Amino acid sequence: MPRTGKLPSDIHTLQRLLRERTAALEAAQAQLLSRDVEIEQLKLQIARLRRMQFGRSSEQLGEQISQLELRLEELESQEATRPEAPTASVPRKKSARRALPAHLPRERQVHEPDSTCTCPACGGALRSLGEDIAEMLEYVPEHWKVIRHVRPKYSCASCEQILQAAAPSRPIERGLAGPGLLAHVLVSKYCDHLPLYRQSQIYARSGIELERSTLAEWVGATSALMQPLIDALAHYVLGAQKLHADDTPVPVLSPGSGKTKLGRLWAYVRDDRPSGSTDPPALLCRYSPDRKGKHPCEHLKAFRGILQADGYAGFNGLYDRPEHPLTEAACWAHARRKFFDLYEATHSPLAQDALKRIAALYRIEEQIRGRSVQERQRVRGQESAPLLDALHRWLLATVRQVSRKSELAGAIHYALARWDALCRFCEDGRIEIDNNPAERELRAVALGRKNYLFAGADCGGERAAAIYSLIGTAKLNGLDPEAYLRLVLGRIAEHPSHRIEELLPWNVQRELVEQRPLAA
Repeated sequence: MPRTGKLPSDIHTLQRLLRERTAALEAAQAQLLSRDVEIEQLKLQIARLRRMQFGRSSEQLGEQISQLELRLEELESQEATRPEAPTASVPRKKSARRALPAHLPRERQVHEPDSTCTCPACGGALRSLGEDIAEMLEYVPEHWKVIRHVRPKYSCASCEQILQAAAPSRPIERGLAGPGLLAHVLVSKYCDHLPLYRQSQIYARSGIELERSTLAEWVGATSALMQPLIDALAHYVLGAQKLHADDTPVPVLSPGSGKTKLGRLWAYVRDDRPSGSTDPPALLCRYSPDRKGKHPCEHLKAFRGILQADGYAGFNGLYDRPEHPLTEAACWAHARRKFFDLYEATHSPLAQDALKRIAALYRIEEQIRGRSVQERQRVRGQESAPLLDALHRWLLATVRQVSRKSELAGAIHYALARWDALCRFCEDGRIEIDNNPAERELRAVALGRKNYLFAGADCGGERAAAIYSLIGTAKLNGLDPEAYLRLVLGRIAEHPSHRIEELLPWNVQRELVEQRPLAA
């Protein structure tokens, strides 16, 4: 275009210049938009890297804090050894002492004076004035004991028939360990994340030599012994109307290669307490050597109902199967997380707006948690449905304003692609707003994964999944998992197989609660 203010009078030339100017302007806008997208992506990548760096730095910071705490402990210890000053100008303020827990057993020790009959000063008779009581908290280390099963023999003087009681059953045939020890080994490994070799070292300090290989044999034998109970638990879980599902990677030793591979632990949770149900909650874990979609399809082939899970494509085979397809319910926590990560990285006002809209849905859920299915569905229809409609319109309008390659567009497309499944909780009071029940159950696995290799082979992964199922179900029902396994292992060898469900956690809950120690 000419630099002067005069424009050509020819209309065709003007049209050509206008097209060129428009094309140049669109190219410049596209370049600016591409640059903005790149900047946004870089900010997000940097923020993620900083969080990773912060994670490593936090370990160094944790070491510094530990050193300061040790120094503080040393100063406080030195302070405790100082003699009290004869006169103190400013009295020290003592912290309030908390009462000791009432459930702890009390051991009464009476300290009588040298003479309880006559006064040592004048010889007069003494009378009671009451007593002073002071409590001291003491720790008694766990102790070992050997149970000797003695079976006397008797013979008849007339016919010489020999009478003797039958030998009591053992959890492991001809095994050395009692049910309490076996339960302790299992809970230490799968609940407290102590590998067997470390347990062996701990027991050795008490003079008990138990090789790691012996402990491993016990774990395998008890897992096989409890398999009928695990099958009964699986039958109960798969009989639910709704399940939560999630999975997590676990490192497993690859036989023959000396390297590790990533197996998968799947969690299927039955928990309808938030919708007012009195059915006991339960956890079923399954292991697979990889994350192929055929595994959840196999795990849930007997399940009919609603599956609440994340957007993993491997679950699609369950929603599309020709017979008894499952109803899909998506997870708002996963949809929210994408907006949250973007806001944390870039402080995007659009991402913040999305978070506020999703938070309004969660506030409604807090108010109706524990109510009946019908009440939840009614409240959601009145309050949540309008919010979802407004959010849907906002997502559609916003996605047109941002670049298709932006992180915000990705977060919006994730929600829109699953919109029907995300809104299903508003149509059915049995469904939750998110999949957090399954995610919570896998946190313990993630913690153990940091402490040691998950399994030495695929069979070890399957064994771990079985024991995680029993431990997790016991905890969901408010039971001490070690006390529960101790009871099960003490009975299951002789328990009738057709009544195995009697040993499920909720069926022995009252008995275990009554066995809890009370105050003396």
